[in-house]
Amino acid sequence: MAKIKEFASQAAPEDIIGYSFYCVGCKFTHPVHTKVGSHNGSQWGWNGSMDKPTFTPSVLVQYPWGEERKPMVCHSFVTDGMIEFLADCTHEFAGKTVELPEFKWDDYDDEY
Repeated sequence: MAKIKEFASQAAPEDIIGYSFYCVGCKFTHPVHTKVGSHNGSQWGWNGSMDKPTFTPSVLVQYPWGEERKPMVCHSFVTDGMIEFLADCTHEFAGKTVELPEFKWDDYDDEY
């Protein structure tokens, strides 16, 4: 089964603009925009594999969490279906490398 899931432009649902993967550290999905002109202009390279994806460069996600809106960071390299969490991550997976889990929308509450 695939480790990532494609997502489309809201303006043109037939236009695939990127892929999402489930982050075991954050416990929600992270979108990666792979098409020129999508999102805020950011674009990642992708190796074309749904089962052993590689995205370049690194993926950096920053977000507020909890009632106190604590700043959280998830910074990783996704290479050949593995996710290497960098030391600046604020979750328990910082400094660890794990296999991406299989992607099933039914398992996750958020969608992009």
